[in-house]
Amino acid sequence: MTDFKALLRTLTDSGVEFILVGGVAGTVHGSTRLTVDVDAVYRRTPQNIDRLVLALTPYHPYLRGAPPGLPFRWDAATIKRGLNFTLTTDIGDVDLLGEITGGGGYDDLAGTTLSIRVFGIECRCLTLDKLIEVKRAAGRPKDFEAIAELEAIRDERSRGDRT
Repeated sequence: MTDFKALLRTLTDSGVEFILVGGVAGTVHGSTRLTVDVDAVYRRTPQNIDRLVLALTPYHPYLRGAPPGLPFRWDAATIKRGLNFTLTTDIGDVDLLGEITGGGGYDDLAGTTLSIRVFGIECRCLTLDKLIEVKRAAGRPKDFEAIAELEAIRDERSRGDRT
């Protein structure tokens, strides 16, 4: 089971630059959909990659779904050679994304984020409109289901702004 608070605290306390983009981002905006991991777009600078490695190393990151014993090295060189990593750790599952469909990388997304407190931790999160946009671009059935709820939340907020 993912300890969302511990994962977010680990990343923020280590100074990792990231943006919440998946189910947790939906939850931040009011979604009631269950999510089992943290999806985050991380900045791909050498310094941020180093911070990411140091933050997660104590929690034994390993490729989620990979057979036990498969050689995997969690280090800066691995991250630089890769892009998106679906990991399991001692504190839960995390998808670390160098870029996402419909949004690009950290720097592309930075202008469409807001700062929000999640479990008492200050994090960057996609705006509701951008979250809907990237979920639509991903085009997975589960994303289309989430879009309906997120659009209802957006519509409700719009009605509230007019009253």
